[in-house]
Amino acid sequence: MGERETSEDISLEVLEEEQTLVEHLTDLRKVVLHSVICVLMIFGCLLLFMHKIIPFLSREHELVMLGPLEVIRLYAGIGLVLALGLSAPFIAGQLWVFSRPAMTAQERKMALVFLPAVLGSFVTGIAFGFYVIFPTIYRFLMGLGAKNFEMMITAKEYFHFLIMTTVPMGVLFEVPLLLMFLTAIRLVTPVKLKKVRKYALLIFAVLSALITPPDFLSQLIVLIPLILLYEAGIILSNFTMKWLEKKQRQADIA
Repeated sequence: MGERETSEDISLEVLEEEQTLVEHLTDLRKVVLHSVICVLMIFGCLLLFMHKIIPFLSREHELVMLGPLEVIRLYAGIGLVLALGLSAPFIAGQLWVFSRPAMTAQERKMALVFLPAVLGSFVTGIAFGFYVIFPTIYRFLMGLGAKNFEMMITAKEYFHFLIMTTVPMGVLFEVPLLLMFLTAIRLVTPVKLKKVRKYALLIFAVLSALITPPDFLSQLIVLIPLILLYEAGIILSNFTMKWLEKKQRQADIA
């Protein structure tokens, strides 16, 4: 009799686990479906206004097309990239709703602060790349080429170069939050970050020299934000370390 009850209990536990897994998969499917619908809706709206978006992004530069199908590919590519970027807050919200039940109260508070900060940092980096980095490098390269060649830039190459000089800046602007996260999982400490500061500054100086024109002002325009980002990372790392130490003291007292 006892063995039969034990067998029934195990069967019920397995059934409950299967039901929970099915529920999670159903919720995940909804998240993916809603996110895809959002991206497609924004993509469709962007295509309707592409005649205004292209002049804004191209800054009225004269661009050429090498074939009739290139127009469709270009519009689709730009529309998709922008749609993914604009739908990022909605997708993040969907992921938040999906993962919220499994989070503790403290983790929810951290996520509510961390997610907007991540999105905000990325957008700020993109804006910095678009308004500062891209035009600086583009003017230099066009001027360099014009000394010996007649410069004709295809729309495909222009927008590819635009993406390659803006998206990485969005990623670089995540450095402070990355250092904060690495501190939270105890992979780095503020002390370690301060010790390697001079090496980080050297890397930033070399990087700014490689991606900018050879004049000192252009290099400073890139170098100063990189230094500030690293210093902001140290500040956030220090704040995180103090918070962890406070939590540890509270746990020891309890």
